Amino acid sequence: MNHDAAEVSRKRTWPSGDRDTPRVVILGAPDRQRVRRESIRLRPTIAQHAEIVAEDYEFEYDFDDPDIDLVLVLGGDGSILQTARQLAGRQIPVLGINCGNLGFLAALSPDDFLEVWPRVCSGIFEVIEHLMLEVSVIRDGATVAEQLALNEVAVLGGPPYQILDIDLFADGNLATRYRCDGLIIATPVGSTAHNLSAGGPILRRNLQAVVISPISPHTLTYRPLVDSADTVFELTVSEPYDSTGIVVDGRILSQVMPGDRVRVRRAASAFEMLSVPGQNDYRTLREKLGWGGSL
Repeated sequence: MNHDAAEVSRKRTWPSGDRDTPRVVILGAPDRQRVRRESIRLRPTIAQHAEIVAEDYEFEYDFDDPDIDLVLVLGGDGSILQTARQLAGRQIPVLGINCGNLGFLAALSPDDFLEVWPRVCSGIFEVIEHLMLEVSVIRDGATVAEQLALNEVAVLGGPPYQILDIDLFADGNLATRYRCDGLIIATPVGSTAHNLSAGGPILRRNLQAVVISPISPHTLTYRPLVDSADTVFELTVSEPYDSTGIVVDGRILSQVMPGDRVRVRRAASAFEMLSVPGQNDYRTLREKLGWGGSL
């Protein structure tokens, strides 16, 4: 089998079963008037072409039903990140409807969704697998905290806001000791988030890679580094402060204590999103980052 044929064989499509009517769950950001307003407007069209199994506007649905075909998410990218946490590794494709601001992941506007939804339910669309990271905090030989990351894991300091000494190990080998305000390990999806503001590169979403970016490094020769997604990283902070913590996708996972090791590796599961015609990475960069010259 040649390379192109092997690539095609790895692609998943949706719908993948023989069910005529897909079964969907609708999730939405709580306490957002626009989400509530758009859910009322979109629901009749959704119900016309799919069976709505549940609607959850508190991010509490447990996904115990094994027969869910698709998750529709109304909100912004924060809602997509919350959905990734809620799915907890379950391989159910997600389609985001942007009711927020930027919307890198939730790229479809409500009006665009109304146009494509009938075609989505009757046609064959590609499922894109996004790399996720498994983050573990190891203390005295025991794992004290774990979380999946869709965007990034970061070691961040707090008061007294002094430089941190962070050792980075790659596959058991010492890479370097960073002297910086913090360190980010980001997925391709997360490369346009905190990593980008720290001066890191943008990674194409289907790359099997991560980017490591120091925050305000003390030595300017520390540059962002792109490495294989299969590399197992460990981070240690030689003298953490009481406020030094591990932040995963914008939420504090754990305080960093002296002797803690933070292990970051490719997760066994990926985060699946439905690819809709007309949406692609470069269009998103043009429209969301103003690559055409204006925001």
